[in-house]
Amino acid sequence: MKRILLLSDTHSYIDDRILDYAKDADEVWHCGDFGNMKVIEELEKIKPIRGVYGNIDEAKIRTIFPEVLSFKCEDVDVLMIHIGGYPERYSALAKQEIAEKTPKLFISGHSHILKAMYDKRNNLLHLNPGACGKVGWHKVRTMMRFTINKEEIKDLEVIELGSK
Repeated sequence: MKRILLLSDTHSYIDDRILDYAKDADEVWHCGDFGNMKVIEELEKIKPIRGVYGNIDEAKIRTIFPEVLSFKCEDVDVLMIHIGGYPERYSALAKQEIAEKTPKLFISGHSHILKAMYDKRNNLLHLNPGACGKVGWHKVRTMMRFTINKEEIKDLEVIELGSK
């Protein structure tokens, strides 16, 4: 069983509340737009990070994290892309990767819009944790946490971190 903290779009912002939630997770997954290396370094002090780079991330971050990340957590195939869209409105890259990799869980960021949707056509759960940074048009900073136990994704929670 793995407890996951899912965040995106920190845009160079990290605070004690995010770090406190990270302490309770087994892994932190970041769906891009870290903003700077400090965010990565602070999270790595606490837990292992999996992630992808976002459109604002500098070259150094792009050497650490890929554009597309496909991996298995427990018995769940996971696919992560920063600019991935959502069911019925996937990006071209996301459509291609979903068709090739057939994940059970597809995660994207970028939009700053929190979403949890089941995609019947592709038989997968789509998650976008919104944005937990202070830059962007969102009004409330959000992230998610959930558990993966064997092939089951469960206990999904939306975490509101307050207004930016």
